[in-house]
Amino acid sequence: MRVFEARRYRGRMTFVRLADTAWERVRDLDRAATVAILPTGATEAHGPHLPMDTDVTIAEAMAESGGRRLVERGLSVLLLPALAYTPAEFAAEFPGTVSIRRETASALVRDIAASLDADGFRTLAIANAHFDPGHLAALYSAIDGIRESGGPAVAFPDVTRRPWGSRLTEEFRSGACHAGRYEGSIVLARTPEKVDEDIMKTLPPHPVSLSRAIADGKAGFREAGGDRAYFGAPAEATSAEGAATIDVLGRILEEAVLEIPGLNEVSDESRG
Repeated sequence: MRVFEARRYRGRMTFVRLADTAWERVRDLDRAATVAILPTGATEAHGPHLPMDTDVTIAEAMAESGGRRLVERGLSVLLLPALAYTPAEFAAEFPGTVSIRRETASALVRDIAASLDADGFRTLAIANAHFDPGHLAALYSAIDGIRESGGPAVAFPDVTRRPWGSRLTEEFRSGACHAGRYEGSIVLARTPEKVDEDIMKTLPPHPVSLSRAIADGKAGFREAGGDRAYFGAPAEATSAEGAATIDVLGRILEEAVLEIPGLNEVSDESRG
């Protein structure tokens, strides 16, 4: 279910979903006033009730919500296809999880940025919803490489860090939020047909903090006590909470993008 489709602003397309768009529409985008957004997720186990693409779903929801806000500010948005394969080391022992090397993921993000840069795009935003330590390390390595090479300006609001994460739900802040109430609510709001609610409503709370487990040196979900690959309280998930959380994630992405020097001025010019 797509929450936000392409829109027109003063007669021109300003929200462009790259995968669905012919190349001439991309050609005609004003590069200086366009933000390319890369959703980053994973393909990994999310309990017995949520789909493998849960993180991709959440990242795309964040990207579209933030993109809508940027369009309202007079900027154009180029929504890139989501990154669905990345390190998923914590879930690697669960069937269906696809985990790749950190170096591979980092190189892929750097190459995407280099291709955008060659096409004249100056700004890249990363909407991330996967928090495996290997994945985050790959993203930070890629961003360092992009900046060192003089590529596009990068906005990356890492919600595992302050100030961004403090604005999300209590369960998220607790660290017990893999396939729990936080993620389950967003998937219910976004793609309810992918949720097995009959199973979800029977799952007991599992309030084990993954962030604490990582700090304690645990290397996987099972070692952290998550034999069914979920942490938190999935039975408490609601679509209403998910919709509210998507809105907060969109605001976070918008604010991170507008922190890039010069973009506020560009958006003011576009609206003028």
